[in-house]
Amino acid sequence: MTANLHVASEQDSLRDVMTTFKKEKIRHMPVVKGGKVIGIISATDLNRLTFGGLFENQGDADEAVLDMLSVPQVMTSNPNTVSVENSIKEVAEIFAKEDFHALPVTEGDELKGIVTTTDIIKYMLKQY
Repeated sequence: MTANLHVASEQDSLRDVMTTFKKEKIRHMPVVKGGKVIGIISATDLNRLTFGGLFENQGDADEAVLDMLSVPQVMTSNPNTVSVENSIKEVAEIFAKEDFHALPVTEGDELKGIVTTTDIIKYMLKQY
């Protein structure tokens, strides 16, 4: 898992979230309120709202869409989470069965990190 992670809040603008995705080269951010995970937002969520760089000179349209909506409107609310106690096998099984690629990692209600399908693949590659 990634323990040193970036998080979003309900008050963050989608434009700021998109900027963080690009700057930090990440694709998922937990959305927190008072240290508790209330949602998760992904680059895919934002790309669905915009043209995602498919067309030239669409920047103004993309900006307008990002300004019209808020993080709570776009995020997945009450996302599935895993515990710091879950095994890598258990997390991999969740990814294999479900249609998402990142899970917030919690200890009780406290966010401890995020684990992604890429983290699992990197771990597996280190084993060989």
